[in-house]
Amino acid sequence: MATRIRLRRVGRKKVPLYRIVVADRTSPRDGRFIEVIGTYDPKQQGSKKVAVDADKAKAWLAKGATPSETVEALLKVAGVIAAA
Repeated sequence: MATRIRLRRVGRKKVPLYRIVVADRTSPRDGRFIEVIGTYDPKQQGSKKVAVDADKAKAWLAKGATPSETVEALLKVAGVIAAA
């Protein structure tokens, strides 16, 4: 099973809020997911924007889950992935 770490929108209109989820590569953006590993609130300031369970994220990356480009950048900000 090919898994992907990506964003899932849960906010209402004009108030974006995203969950960082592990999902099957073929499932739709807001469809089925395996596990929630964090949140992303683009309207917050500073360190409150990204909240990630680092242990879960590292475990999924070790299992072969590939992050989307946006999630990869967010994981770098959260310190889960070392910035190059």
